[in-house]
Amino acid sequence: MLGKAMPREPMLSPGVLDRPGEGESQAMTPPGIKDVALHAGVSVGTVSNVLNRPDLVSDGTRQRVLASISTLGFVRNESARHLRNGSSRTLAYVLLDPGNPFFADVARGAEEAAREAGMALFLCNSEEDPARETEYLDILLEQRVRGVLITPVDGHAERLGSMPELGVPVVLLDRMAGDPTEWCSVSVDDVEGGDVAVTHLLETGHARIGFAGGPHSITQVADRHQGALRALQRAGLPADRLVRLDTAALTVSEGRRVGQRVMGLPARRRPSAVFCANDLLAIGFLQQMIQQGVDVPGDMAIVGYDDIEFAAAAAVPLSSVSQPRYELGRRACELLLAEADARTARGGPAHTHQQVEFIPELVVRASSRRPAARARRAARG
Repeated sequence: MLGKAMPREPMLSPGVLDRPGEGESQAMTPPGIKDVALHAGVSVGTVSNVLNRPDLVSDGTRQRVLASISTLGFVRNESARHLRNGSSRTLAYVLLDPGNPFFADVARGAEEAAREAGMALFLCNSEEDPARETEYLDILLEQRVRGVLITPVDGHAERLGSMPELGVPVVLLDRMAGDPTEWCSVSVDDVEGGDVAVTHLLETGHARIGFAGGPHSITQVADRHQGALRALQRAGLPADRLVRLDTAALTVSEGRRVGQRVMGLPARRRPSAVFCANDLLAIGFLQQMIQQGVDVPGDMAIVGYDDIEFAAAAAVPLSSVSQPRYELGRRACELLLAEADARTARGGPAHTHQQVEFIPELVVRASSRRPAARARRAARG
């Protein structure tokens, strides 16, 4: 809540304010449009025209008003103006984890599309916490943002569902809409991504594969796990050939813990390859393998997901399922802007929700390439 404004000191001459006396507060209210009008010797309406319809004001008067604006340090209250006419220039992206380079790249694509449209994009970090996500959505509603991009913790959350009804359009980012008539969404086919990763490991001679990821309440983790199982089924292998290695989060430290668990398994139960639900897990897992002297990929193959920049730069370059991160953000922002424009256009065509789904691609690097010795054994049958 805003505090009570301090009374303005009397004006002695145009643009000069009395200095507060000893013991008086140094705080002053920022100059307003009336101050500019008084300083320039014009009406408030003339100042308003200079700001909004400069073609209606003579050049001399316009320059005098602009000089007063500069002298007084006047800054127009854009938020109040946009609240009045319902045309905010602010968008927001509520993301799961800004520490993950995947989301940083997605946000960069969204920000670029917003900037080209003359909009500002603000980032909010839910930290995969439903309560924190709801708090941010409430704040964004209060601020009357023009629209919200979100990678939701829970796609069925009550506050999220009510946003469009309350006048703020929403586009799901990196999530497929459960109801295509309710949302626009931009996502990647993560089931296919899990399938191509494990198919690659099967084709390079691995018959027992680990899947590291979690929590499985995260849609992408569950979908990538489903794709891994689909690859095994197509190869005619039982589901128990996929060793599930649950994690508390998708972080480097959790990847190291997975590595410790894998190396603690009896040799007969230990997988010879691990598919990680994201690259941060894969990087941590690789670090643990190197620390314990495990040959990658000779004794342990690794595939990650997202293909972040650090994957190719790892000590052993990581194979990874690549997602078009920048394009995900850019396309989602374009859909959001289109929906927001449709809402503000009176008598315009009704908005039709779109579901955009990208197909991921596997990028094979040293961490999962078939070692020469295994290739020779496979060739001999």
